[in-house]
Amino acid sequence: MRIVVHGQQAFGKSVLEALLERGENVVGVYCAPDPAQGGRVDPLKEAALARNLPVFQPRSFRNKPEVWEEFARLKADLCVMAYVTLIVPEEVLNQPTRGTIQYHPSLLPRHRGPSSINWPIIMGETRTGLSIFWPDRGLDTGPILLQKEVEIRDGDTLGSLYFDRLYPMGVAALIESVDLVRGGTAPKIVQDESKATYEGWCKKEHAQIDWQQPIQTIWNLIRGADPQPGAWTTHEGATVQLLDAKKIAGAASGRPGEVIAVDDSGLTIGAAGGQIQVTRVRPEGGQKIAAGAFAKSSGLRPGVRLGVA
Repeated sequence: MRIVVHGQQAFGKSVLEALLERGENVVGVYCAPDPAQGGRVDPLKEAALARNLPVFQPRSFRNKPEVWEEFARLKADLCVMAYVTLIVPEEVLNQPTRGTIQYHPSLLPRHRGPSSINWPIIMGETRTGLSIFWPDRGLDTGPILLQKEVEIRDGDTLGSLYFDRLYPMGVAALIESVDLVRGGTAPKIVQDESKATYEGWCKKEHAQIDWQQPIQTIWNLIRGADPQPGAWTTHEGATVQLLDAKKIAGAASGRPGEVIAVDDSGLTIGAAGGQIQVTRVRPEGGQKIAAGAFAKSSGLRPGVRLGVA
């Protein structure tokens, strides 16, 4: 099959390399445009150029017949979409003779949208997974080809869940899906709209810690936003993101948001039903630093309450 890979960043690169390693005929690569102000070239682009593959970087597919025609000239049998943020119209999706398949890190139709790993953790769910589906004109609404389920452990963060499991499983699932398409056995299972949910981007405004909430709610927010967008609180009017944290349920908690202890290993903060230990923070306008070092430089000491105006 003639395959076009459409994606970006490390995940797109890993999918491309996995396809090439097994001898697939990749005839073109689509990736994000280069940064306007300079900066690192997309890893997928670097990998494609290193293998002398044609690279295309349209800023948009919408109402762009010239972009559609460029894609058509590749005469693709299958398009494999690995981490795509552009809206791709059906004029392109339906061009390959065997269609287009796409990776999404959730169990569709649950958690459609761009932050589908953050929200299940923040909502306290214990299961998630990935879907390979046939994209259509809707947002994550096309028929399902296959799905893989994983447990969300209480110690999982956004970063660990993605990089340790959903990333490698996603690469393998796309390869498995290519084989199903080639064999003519790839299903198209219509999504059950009665079970569909959609959440937008998980942004800073969603990640402010309310210390009056139960410890599990706070813990879910901290780990579901680590590393991005970073759950945050305030100290002396400035925001502080809490990272690399640990929950201690049932411990004597002090007042909600109260700093109970400060030492070289970090901060211990009280919450309803336990404590949160934090080893790294990102102060407003700064870089990630050790929580103990931040406490020393900012005058943060036991008895101070975070998040208090």
